[in-house]
Amino acid sequence: MSHTSAPSTQTLRYRVTNPSSGAVIQEFLTATDTEVQEALASSEQAFTTWRHVPITERAAVIARIGALFLERKDELSAIVTEEMGKRLSEAVGEAEYSAEIFNYYAKEGPGLAADQPIKAINGDRAVIQKRPVGPLLGIMPWNYPYYQVARFAAPNLMLGNTIILKHAENCPRSALAIEQLMRDAGLPAGAYINLFATHGQIESIIADSRIQGVSLTGSERAGAAVAQTAGRHLKKVVLELGGSDPYLVLSSADVAASARAAFSTRMENAGQACNSNKRIIVMDELYDEFVQELADQAKALQPGSPELEEDGTYVPLSSAAAVTGLLNQINDATEKGAVLHAGGFQADRPGHYLAPTVLTGVTADMRAFGEELFGPVLIVYKVSNEAEAVALANNSEFGLGGAVFSTDTEQALAVAQQIHSGMVAINTAGGEGAGMPFGGVKRSGFGRELGPLGMEEFVNKQLLYVAATS
Repeated sequence: MSHTSAPSTQTLRYRVTNPSSGAVIQEFLTATDTEVQEALASSEQAFTTWRHVPITERAAVIARIGALFLERKDELSAIVTEEMGKRLSEAVGEAEYSAEIFNYYAKEGPGLAADQPIKAINGDRAVIQKRPVGPLLGIMPWNYPYYQVARFAAPNLMLGNTIILKHAENCPRSALAIEQLMRDAGLPAGAYINLFATHGQIESIIADSRIQGVSLTGSERAGAAVAQTAGRHLKKVVLELGGSDPYLVLSSADVAASARAAFSTRMENAGQACNSNKRIIVMDELYDEFVQELADQAKALQPGSPELEEDGTYVPLSSAAAVTGLLNQINDATEKGAVLHAGGFQADRPGHYLAPTVLTGVTADMRAFGEELFGPVLIVYKVSNEAEAVALANNSEFGLGGAVFSTDTEQALAVAQQIHSGMVAINTAGGEGAGMPFGGVKRSGFGRELGPLGMEEFVNKQLLYVAATS
């Protein structure tokens, strides 16, 4: 998921900064170059044995990882709530979803990795064997510290690959908690290694001949840099980058209820989700009531502690930089004529709180039109027909997800088929689940995670051809 950049490891160490107060809680040293080399050697050594463990036995370990995510969900959720300000109930949900992902691959993985017979000639036999490729590097973001790791690690560990994981600099405790959980579940030493690497070290890891692939979830800038390095060294890459998903409301039996649903979708994780509904496109006859309800919802919220789960509150963003970046985007829009219906300011209290914001009248000359807004900002556009809605939906450099709402399902289906994105949903914000592939097109990246396709990225699809004997 594309994200406001975390502080650079070139200027800051890995650190926990509580977004509710802005206080630095704990700092961690970055890895030494010797530790990087030890991790590479350990990952390669683990691969030589892990790949030969029968897949049913690997599945038992993967299932145990899922069980531990459930057992430890309260402990895990408290960590990310302190690290990046996620509402506690959402953090618990993230740990539960991570368990679901590991359980999915533990159950479905052996079948997904099974040999695939293909038609041969002259009585010969041919199969496609799905074999692991080796040690992989994962570069993961802060906004879903467990889920992002789970969707990369589960299918690849299931296949027999091993993993070196570079997590975001602002969630080191959750990174360490995952590593400990993996170890406690019975993964062999070296099969999953957390590394507090610097940006320079990441470049050298990608270049190392022992690393066979890289998966990054983050910003387009980070994705481009990693892809450039990986390409130079002929490494496979999966990139899950930015999103500015369209959310089309063509008709509604209850406009206020539709607006409330759109608002709650946008406020999930304080709007810090790659596939959040960042561009809400509404038919003109619904527009005024829809915008008014959004504004009313936004104005009704007050800043609150993510640990306390108080009704009528919103939670902080992950960092001071996240607030500043969004305010710059909002101010650029309003200075150029956009209408601010609610929010648009930082709360007058400690911590990184940006009031939920509703904007209309955004035009192509504004940053908010083309850029991703990674936080609680709702941009609403008015359209007068389906063709206009589709054109606006596709007028983006991003192509992650999208949603189409209508009381006429056939109409929604016809419109959804015209949306250029990796995922599109009808009458729901998104079709999410461990079995549902996730990924985008255009500047949202390439490759897929989760579902059957999550087992297809870092795998050697080896042809085995057996000639018939005479």
